[in-house]
Amino acid sequence: MSEEQTRLKQLAADAAVDEVRSGMVVGLGYGSTALLFVRSLAKKVAAGELQGITGVACALAMETEARSLGLNVSSLDQHPVMDLTVDGADEVDPALNLIKGGGGALLREKVVAQASRREIIIVDESKLSEHLGDKWALPVEVVPFALRPVSEYVTSLGAEVKLRLLEDGKPLVTDQGNWIIDCNFGPMADPGTVARSLEGRAGLVEHGLFLGLASEVIVAASDGVRRIPRP
Repeated sequence: MSEEQTRLKQLAADAAVDEVRSGMVVGLGYGSTALLFVRSLAKKVAAGELQGITGVACALAMETEARSLGLNVSSLDQHPVMDLTVDGADEVDPALNLIKGGGGALLREKVVAQASRREIIIVDESKLSEHLGDKWALPVEVVPFALRPVSEYVTSLGAEVKLRLLEDGKPLVTDQGNWIIDCNFGPMADPGTVARSLEGRAGLVEHGLFLGLASEVIVAASDGVRRIPRP
């Protein structure tokens, strides 16, 4: 990540922190931009500018990080509804549909997004696309037992499918103990059709299409920060 990209992400993160109010239950997303938000949030809490903040993390790694920064972190069992969730995205289309899951936390991220009153997505301008799939393959979480039949099924839908591997050649294992396949559909004219084709397939746990979940996208660009509300 370049210094300029980091600077832009920080601008978006800071703008999202301004939406947090004392007493809120806040969903803590996962990824490099969400981490900047969590760090900025922790600074405000430590300075006494915000009180009574409870976080619910979308990933075990983010939970550990948030606790280390002094934030109070709870669970969905204790707080099944979030006042606000702030997360990043890998790709955003003009309708504020998203591809997420580049960090491998798409299942938990979607659970938290669906349990949130508001979902603010923070990105730099490089994440904007005319069509989902222009820049990113679609991450899909799959039960290891079902890897081959699910991969062949998604291939039959027209995608190029690759199992996500770590540097040591072993599969990336999600917090729920599953694997990720990255499915390159190319530009998606109708993400909803793709989503419906993936849902209900045994062994396919969740996909990274987040449709109709973003309340607002905060975009940091070289000429400043702008907000895009849901159409």
